[in-house]
Amino acid sequence: MQFTKLQKDMMQAMKDHNKVKKDALSALVSATKKLAIDAGCRDDIPDEMTDQAILKEIKTIKEQIDTCPDSRADLKDEYKARLEVFEEYAPKMLSAEEIEKIIREKFADVIASGNKGMVMKAVMGELKGKADGKMINETVSKIMS
Repeated sequence: MQFTKLQKDMMQAMKDHNKVKKDALSALVSATKKLAIDAGCRDDIPDEMTDQAILKEIKTIKEQIDTCPDSRADLKDEYKARLEVFEEYAPKMLSAEEIEKIIREKFADVIASGNKGMVMKAVMGELKGKADGKMINETVSKIMS
């Protein structure tokens, strides 16, 4: 996801008076800028950094939905609306079949060691941001057994 597209869409949401989308995109822009400042690339933000910020915000909002009490339906609805906007901008994730194929092709030597920790360390370096960590873990467990 290009950072400039995120900013343009936020501006359009402001013009359209779409408060939910504007607030969600504003949070994504802020999170991306913070990551860029921390990494020292404030002026030229790479697409991977934007994707990383989006995935982090999705994880955070899912935790907020899970921990939100049922008595606060209004807050839960707000979180869900924000999550929908985040997912619209999220990078495409690999499927379980694609993950398994990559693991079997690129990490056959590590799998042969039989050490799940070593396999996860090697695989996560390659697939971080491209696939859900939980799905990677389940796939590695399936392959190792």
